[in-house]
Amino acid sequence: MFSVLAPYALLPDGWAPQVRLEIDDKGLISAVTSNAQTGEGERLAGSVLPGMPNLHSHSFQRAMAGLTERGATGEDSFWTWRQLMYDFVDRLTPEQLEAIAAQLYVELLKAGYTAVGEFHYLHHDPTGAAYAQRSELASRVIGAAQTTGIGLTLLPVLYSYSGFGGIDPAPKQRRFLNDAESFLSLWDELAKTCADDPQLRLGVAPHSLRAVAPELLQEVLAAIDSRDAKAPIHIHVAEQMQEVNDCIAWSGLRPVEWLLNHMPLSPRWCLVHATHMSPDETARLAASGAVVGLCPTTEANLGDGLFPAVDFLRQGGQIGIGSDSHISVNPIEELRWLEYGQRLLHQRRNLLCSAEIPSVGEFLYRRALAGGTQALQRPIGKLAPGCRADLVVLNSEHPALLGRDQTQLLDGLIFSGDNRCVRDVMVGGRWVVQGGRHVLEEPIQACYGAVLAELLS
Repeated sequence: MFSVLAPYALLPDGWAPQVRLEIDDKGLISAVTSNAQTGEGERLAGSVLPGMPNLHSHSFQRAMAGLTERGATGEDSFWTWRQLMYDFVDRLTPEQLEAIAAQLYVELLKAGYTAVGEFHYLHHDPTGAAYAQRSELASRVIGAAQTTGIGLTLLPVLYSYSGFGGIDPAPKQRRFLNDAESFLSLWDELAKTCADDPQLRLGVAPHSLRAVAPELLQEVLAAIDSRDAKAPIHIHVAEQMQEVNDCIAWSGLRPVEWLLNHMPLSPRWCLVHATHMSPDETARLAASGAVVGLCPTTEANLGDGLFPAVDFLRQGGQIGIGSDSHISVNPIEELRWLEYGQRLLHQRRNLLCSAEIPSVGEFLYRRALAGGTQALQRPIGKLAPGCRADLVVLNSEHPALLGRDQTQLLDGLIFSGDNRCVRDVMVGGRWVVQGGRHVLEEPIQACYGAVLAELLS
């Protein structure tokens, strides 16, 4: 048991001064006291935020960030980018995957993400054959998370087809593929690995409606329910207009509409992107309680479009953020561009806020905390008893934060700050970043550099 003292901390009911957080031996917050008297405990150097959950990650894609930004015809799209990604993933070894994931997780932690949802669809060797240990590649991701200290919700991906209606998969997709039996065997292996580790949570991720047929989706989710009825369920949906049009051609329904009509959407579900929705889909999805996982920097990089955030949030919808392809690994940038996208769309300012929380920065941060926590299904996202001690200590000397009181601090952070605004990061009661540096930064980056030299040669 130990305690830390923050000059200010963002608690569930607002900012509070002189906050003492008591942390037990399991890495949980056991007590929170505001206006605490001076006493024993480590004094923190800046205001404290709950660590941000990152609900959508493809860790291996960090190594290809910036390598797909060349074109000549103006016809590049998500679909041409996907072919380049398939070429890249074709060569990855288990050791390389772990090194890339570790580097990514160091960067996420330094930016203030303290938990990640890994949407993991790389399952087999380059020939498409299972490894001797079926969970070899997923276990490498777990190893990277344990080494770096980030909390992990692992979301093994069910992927069987290349298009709506059960179109045969393409050769480049062979490393992703499973039927119900092989997927559940993988899931059961991972359940044993994740058991009894408070930093790990296991969920499930049907890749998309184009990659999983309805019968397979229902069979696998029923089997997962029999094992863990609270396991989070994540799915890509309605990211691109071609996907919407293809879904209509297959079923007569739009993708989100199909899910609403055929699946029991609930707070267990996270619909990643959901970019292209009708007003009716927007209202029904908001009412379902499911989280929408937004990844504004990736969605911009891939030319996806803009999510109807203003309407969705006004109707009570839940959102969280992820960094997806990791073209950026900065929650500040994701939240900034979430608001800026809506400003460009509506040609107005200060759109994502409320009468109760007029600060756009605080509104965005709080909503992303709540939605990310719900999507990752772990006791995180709040500085409150019973929650994991996941803390972000801000750098009070950063120019974007100088002179800002607590009503202005998160606006300064999100709209004029950068990663240097994060000073220290604790995850599960353990300091993993101090003074802006991760405790294993140098050896992990050296290993990552060697992997890039191999992959890009």
